[in-house]
Amino acid sequence: MTEPAGPACEQCPLPTRRAFLGVLTSLGLPLAQAHALPWRLVAPLWSRDEEHSYPIPASDGAMIDKDNQVIVVRWQQKAYAFNLSCPHQNTALHWRPEDQQFQCPKHHSHYQPDGTFISGRATRGMDRFGVRRDGDNIVADVDRFYKQDENAAEWAAAFLAL
Repeated sequence: MTEPAGPACEQCPLPTRRAFLGVLTSLGLPLAQAHALPWRLVAPLWSRDEEHSYPIPASDGAMIDKDNQVIVVRWQQKAYAFNLSCPHQNTALHWRPEDQQFQCPKHHSHYQPDGTFISGRATRGMDRFGVRRDGDNIVADVDRFYKQDENAAEWAAAFLAL
């Protein structure tokens, strides 16, 4: 199913790449490193209350939709959609490209790019959303929410093979 196009880019509430890089550099990140980050903030191509559509990333890395609390990851020929919050105490997770891991800044839990728990205070993997393919897009269904310790089979199956 194809949704109607959203508003023109001029009306988009997200900052321009230049403005975003300016914020990163004002926080002390050298411009060369800011340009090299393998993640980006995104807005969905289309959205309903329960579903959000994103372009499938062209290469391994993470895209973060802060407004809808969704992380989209491409990793080793698979695509995933995760809840932005750490399953331990709901702190927003950060992607650490130098380690190729997610980390919780509050209690330092670490996760593999596929959401598998590595170490820290959390006791399970990152929460996954149900996903489906729509052409060149991944559609995250935020009403289909899988916790590794409660829905092990569904959690394991919640990805797209690319």
